[in-house]
Amino acid sequence: MIDVRHDDFNVNEMIERAKDPSMGALVTFLGVVRDDEIERIELEAYQEAAVQELEAIRDEAFAAHEIASVAIVHRIGPLKVGENILLIIVGAGHRKEAFAACEYILEEIKRRLPIWKKEFEKGGGTRWVPGNAR
Repeated sequence: MIDVRHDDFNVNEMIERAKDPSMGALVTFLGVVRDDEIERIELEAYQEAAVQELEAIRDEAFAAHEIASVAIVHRIGPLKVGENILLIIVGAGHRKEAFAACEYILEEIKRRLPIWKKEFEKGGGTRWVPGNAR
């Protein structure tokens, strides 16, 4: 499953859907909006291109690692401190492969995904964050 969306996701529900008796490991990464002296962020994306890039990253992870499943959900739109941004779930027969693939996916998302972040500071200012600093 690959999804770029405005609405939140249920982490536990997605983990339950990812479970399979053939897998011994499910590695998850949950990214949330942190309090960096900001009130909120706004994430903008060219949604179709973002989905295509996530699919490419997923396919590369399958090619490079012995994994059984990948689910990625990335939110866009306005988000408050503490809200979910990104969920990656990687299933594999063993933990090492699942961890390695999850890390690969995360780093490639940070490097390549066409999503832009604007931060709204507590003092009222705003700033755009360079792409690879998300």
